[in-house]
Amino acid sequence: MSDVLAGIDPRELSVPALVWAADEAVRRSARLRMVVAVPPVHDRFWYAAVAHQGSLRSRAESALGNAEDLVRELHDGLWTATELVDGAPATVLCDRTPDAALAVVGSRRLGRAAELLGDGSVAVPLAARADCPVVVIRAPEHTSVHPPLIVVGVDGSGDCGAAVAFAAAEASLREARLVAAWVWPRGPLSHGDGAEGLTDRRRLLAESVAGCADRYPDVDVEQVILRGHPVEELVHASREALAVVVGRRGRGGRSGMRLGSTVRGLLHRAACPVVTVPLPGTGAADGTASGADRPRSRTDRPAPTG
Repeated sequence: MSDVLAGIDPRELSVPALVWAADEAVRRSARLRMVVAVPPVHDRFWYAAVAHQGSLRSRAESALGNAEDLVRELHDGLWTATELVDGAPATVLCDRTPDAALAVVGSRRLGRAAELLGDGSVAVPLAARADCPVVVIRAPEHTSVHPPLIVVGVDGSGDCGAAVAFAAAEASLREARLVAAWVWPRGPLSHGDGAEGLTDRRRLLAESVAGCADRYPDVDVEQVILRGHPVEELVHASREALAVVVGRRGRGGRSGMRLGSTVRGLLHRAACPVVTVPLPGTGAADGTASGADRPRSRTDRPAPTG
């Protein structure tokens, strides 16, 4: 069973993200692997860099301890492991995604430029490069809607197959209904924009979710076609959802600058957790593996027996 990987921010512990990750580990009967990274310091003078690095490490150790305490209060007996590692946080986490079922991080709600180019950016580059699905918790899931709802964005491409599969499995775990939404952008009337185009999209949408009923007979799947801008429509749908799931094509590089505009828009604006699911064979294989990461401490608390 693969781990649920939780990224711990030493500057400000994201309690919603940690709670989501711990709950998910319980649902999957998986180990919760909590990782905190101490980023490199680029101070001009070595003595200032040493002092700054020591301060960062102290904060990281404290954050990891607080995270362990919170998880123990929530789910005593949950199988957990912790790591404190030197390295850029996005790279440290990305290097661990090949062995993870999914990775969970909070959103620091940085501006677009800071998310793409800043040293503190984690959510966008991780979502762009990870080898497993990435859950970004920028807003709480909506648990007051009954039955609960998971939304998956579908566009008929090869990307959406993995996203639909993940969303259906998650809906089954959550006893939630699944809405597969195809957002059809509005534009000048052209070939394929009339009744025939609508019929084609309904057919492709049905093909995209084919097999869900057989594999997850407990999941009620609704197929909808929405007219408008993909980000706007999916943000609207997120206001009542446990999560919005979208596929991610290709590799986003170190910063995530090649991440699709719909995914980037949702990461900044969605009103619930956002899950990005890579196509099989895509992920972190972009030359960013960090062989220099040095674990400073690690504990592994096994699952109870009996």
